[in-house]
Amino acid sequence: MIGDGAKEYLHSDLRALREAMLGKLDGLGEYDVRRPLTSTGTNLLGLVKHLSVWEARYFGEVFGRPFPEPLHRWDDAGTRETDMWAAEHETREEVIGRYRRAARHSDATIAALAIDSPGHVPWWPRPDVKLFNVLVHMLTETSRHAGHADILREQLDGRTGTAAGYATDERDAAFWQARRATIERAARAAAGEPDGAGRTRTPGY
Repeated sequence: MIGDGAKEYLHSDLRALREAMLGKLDGLGEYDVRRPLTSTGTNLLGLVKHLSVWEARYFGEVFGRPFPEPLHRWDDAGTRETDMWAAEHETREEVIGRYRRAARHSDATIAALAIDSPGHVPWWPRPDVKLFNVLVHMLTETSRHAGHADILREQLDGRTGTAAGYATDERDAAFWQARRATIERAARAAAGEPDGAGRTRTPGY
């Protein structure tokens, strides 16, 4: 039987991941937190905005405890993608503030309900759920986007780890260039492609 220990364990990890997400914005300018860094437009501030919407929804209407601020309908195709980026009139402070308020609302729901409390997710194929299911889902979703944020931040200034002020280690740019070149050579060799010197290696040799 799943009990309160499991609820606290999952909740604690969710709280830590929220702070890791926000830490990815630390020290960056306005352009860098908003700029699209993939072909599909993924950006740091947009990830935070997206998570704020879904925290508010999953721990709000799913359990009959609606978030007190307006949310577009989950089935409104016209607004479905607008939570993945911030418009020019949306300030960083507004987006972060909304995420923190959504998190507080989620925390209140999690604290008030038992781990097996029922909920209803109309956009899921099996809509009848328990708090446990939603906690695991939101933890997975936040972990996934925290991984996206790791890669985006590394692209911007090389910072990695759970917060912007933490780097993997103190090795310099030359070390990482050499590491990347080693991995590139291994990838080419595995594929039987020429290495940087024009030599072709047979995979496995």
